[in-house]
Amino acid sequence: MEFDNVMLSRLLTGMTLSFHIIFATLGVGVPVMISLAEFIGIKRKDPHFLLLARRWARGFTISVAVGVVTGTAIGLQLSMLWPSFMEVAGQVIALPLFMETFAFFFEAIFLGIYLYTWDRFKNRIYHWLLSIPVMVGSSSSALFITTVNSFMNTPQGFELKNGKTVNINPIEAMFNPATPSKVLHVISSGYVTCAVILAAISAFAILRGRRGEYEKKALRMTMVCTLVFSIFTALAGDLSAKFLAHRQPEKLAAAEWHFNTETGADLIMFGSLDRHHDVHYEIRIPKMLSFLSGNSVDTKVIGLNDFPKDERPPLIIHYMFDLMVAIGVFLTAVSALYILLWAFKKKEWNKWLLWAIVASGPLAVLAIELGWMLDEVGRQPWILRGYMKVADAATKGNGVGLAFTLFAILYFILTIMCCFVLSKMFKNNPAEVELERRFPYVDPK
Repeated sequence: MEFDNVMLSRLLTGMTLSFHIIFATLGVGVPVMISLAEFIGIKRKDPHFLLLARRWARGFTISVAVGVVTGTAIGLQLSMLWPSFMEVAGQVIALPLFMETFAFFFEAIFLGIYLYTWDRFKNRIYHWLLSIPVMVGSSSSALFITTVNSFMNTPQGFELKNGKTVNINPIEAMFNPATPSKVLHVISSGYVTCAVILAAISAFAILRGRRGEYEKKALRMTMVCTLVFSIFTALAGDLSAKFLAHRQPEKLAAAEWHFNTETGADLIMFGSLDRHHDVHYEIRIPKMLSFLSGNSVDTKVIGLNDFPKDERPPLIIHYMFDLMVAIGVFLTAVSALYILLWAFKKKEWNKWLLWAIVASGPLAVLAIELGWMLDEVGRQPWILRGYMKVADAATKGNGVGLAFTLFAILYFILTIMCCFVLSKMFKNNPAEVELERRFPYVDPK
């Protein structure tokens, strides 16, 4: 099977984004967890939490390094694979792209200071204060790059005359209608994903027999954060659904297999679709789609049949949406169950619950991937909605297939190296040993 440049460009960009989003998500959420752990440790004078922050920060540096490489690759591919898009939109989105880079530099500077000043302050609160600019930088980086994606969904702040971009207003372009809901959803989902990943690591350690106070406190803290952040993510998702209903109704209709405009529209989960667009074997919640779209069961929801066939998103995004939502519900339920058992001191360390927490880690990463796929595939056939289609934006040059192969090899090597370094970093330095070395007066049990 031969692929044209459009398909190869999409595959290469999709591969890079799928790989990068894992490390970008870690970059957003882990600094928050580090800061929370250190703050609790200082306030409670608890060395276990201080050690948590210290070890998480050490692992975080590896994800930052890989994130830089893949982030650079995305910038390169925007110009290399999508020159027509950059010719039209490059000047409009130059400001948020610059600000995203500046935010990363800001984060990196303070991260370096934070890492090398652990034992330099008599009052530990001063060291904790250094974590705040790291958090601000990481979340700001996510904010600025998300405004670029938002702009691609609801472009504004420019005019297109004779193929030339004029009357550019970069601030208006950044703060387009999609920005508030999308930024809130990206940042909150990044926080919950990192909390779940760290919880999964702690649960796995407990299942392997490490049941010291360090592991128990790590799991309790991360599970509480998971529940809190998952609730915020659900609220952000609700705002996103309402935004889509008003601004990108074709994406919502495709995601929900909603073909005819109507009030009292049902929410459809999973199922299968025949060639006549009849849905079978679905889970149907009466009138819920209308309620999600406008807080009323009488809200009119525009159907996919109201849009030209060549402007309808692929219907496969229905499964991406359903799986993302199902995983979000699962994470909330598991964290809530754990906290209830902990609160009532009943089978907190239940084996099946711990395995559910372990499974939550990769499931959360999958939900992040599905969310971005839903966003990008759901915008098809547009790369810049209403202005330029993907097929018109791709490069006409040769060598995209070779570039795909080389980048695939690069990402494979980075994955192996990242796993190897993280394994060596912690396997040869267990928490109990480090706790005894740094805090010899504390009983690790």
